[in-house]
Amino acid sequence: MSYRAPAFFPEETMTLLKLSARQRSDLEYLISHSPLTQERCRAQVLLRLDEGEPVEAIAESLRVSRQTIYNWVRQFQERSGLDLRERLADAPRPGRPRTDHGVVDPLIAQVIETDPRELGSHSTVWTAPLLKQYLRDHHEIEISRKTVSRAIARLEIRWKRPRHELALRPKHWRQSKGGSNAG
Repeated sequence: MSYRAPAFFPEETMTLLKLSARQRSDLEYLISHSPLTQERCRAQVLLRLDEGEPVEAIAESLRVSRQTIYNWVRQFQERSGLDLRERLADAPRPGRPRTDHGVVDPLIAQVIETDPRELGSHSTVWTAPLLKQYLRDHHEIEISRKTVSRAIARLEIRWKRPRHELALRPKHWRQSKGGSNAG
C-alpha cells in the first residue's frame, strides 16, 4: 500500500466544480431521501460549492477541515464512472473484515440448548468465553468474546432470569418463617 501525500487544492479548483443540472437534481433528491447522514452531508457540500460558497465557510459550518472538503470533491471527481451513491461513499479501509454472523449465529443457536458438560466442559452453563472456545475447538472458528456476546444479543438469548422474578416471594412466606400472615 503506497502512501499518498495530502493534496492541498488551490481555492480556484473548487470554483471549477460545476455540476450539471442532472447532478444537481440527483444530489438534491439524495439529501432529502438518503437514510445515510454521510451521503447527505457530502451531497450538501457539493451543492454549496457549486453555488460558489467558500470552502472555509462550509468546513467551519460542518466542523471539518478544509482538507476534508477537498478530499470529498477529489473523490467525487475521480469516481465519475460510478453511480452517485458510490461516488459519495467512503473509500474501503484496510483492516480485518467483520465476522459473518450468518455463520456464527446458527452455530450458537444450535448448541445453546445443550448442556456444556455433554461436550466435555466442566461448566453447567454456557458463557461467552465457553462459546468462544466451543466454536474454536469444534468448528475451527476464531472469534472474539465480544463477537460471541453480540451474537447472543442478536439471537435474543437470555442469560439470567429477570430481576423481578428473583424478588418474588411465595404468598405464605411468613408462615414458613414462623410468622403471622396478618399484616
